[in-house]
Amino acid sequence: MKIFPAIDIKDKKCVRLVKGDFDNKTEYEMSPVEQAGKYKKHGFKNLHIVDLDGALTGETVNLDIIKEITSKFDLNIEIGGGIRNFESIKKYIDAGVEKVILGSAAIKNKNFLKQACEKFSNKIALGLDAKDGYLSVSGWKESSNRLILEYLKEVNNYGVSRLIYTDINKDGTKQSPNFDETLKVAGISNCPVVISGGVSSINDIKKAKNLKNVEGIIVGKAIYDGDIQLEELVKEDA
Repeated sequence: MKIFPAIDIKDKKCVRLVKGDFDNKTEYEMSPVEQAGKYKKHGFKNLHIVDLDGALTGETVNLDIIKEITSKFDLNIEIGGGIRNFESIKKYIDAGVEKVILGSAAIKNKNFLKQACEKFSNKIALGLDAKDGYLSVSGWKESSNRLILEYLKEVNNYGVSRLIYTDINKDGTKQSPNFDETLKVAGISNCPVVISGGVSSINDIKKAKNLKNVEGIIVGKAIYDGDIQLEELVKEDA
């Protein structure tokens, strides 16, 4: 089980949102680079980063921060947030990230996803953010009216290397992930799935370990709020 501690960047700071609401955010003292260093120091190998400024603008706003993290720390980084063209994907790959997460742009334009997978083999992760079974796009501000399982079936053979499934109703709530829906997604996905949203305790991690075709789990707010200690969490990281 890969543990992905999360860093969400907004205005050069580490923040956490509740259910993706920019008006319901907590800012933290530690900078994204310092936070990445803390994770590395504790022995984590993977890191999940979301550029919230990028999600709002469609630009690689915090590329300099990502470059600093990749140059200072040997971590397998996946990055998402407003990545809408090949140029942005290439910038992140050139910066040294392991996976680039495509979300809204891939859902709105399946051909873009397909071409990205062909152009950047084994580098593309697909972020599927769901609310009540439907895909949400544009920083979770709008529903696409697409059922998540139907969309996945359509793009399942494109060559995506990782799928990140987030239940928006759970995100930032620390009410445990939506394991039932995750199982449905993992059951039909051609690539391994990473769970995101709602992790509240080590028990959630242990439960995720037993799920078939689930590669990892993203942990955010529970770390920042002290509900999960890093010393305890890193023991689950394989």
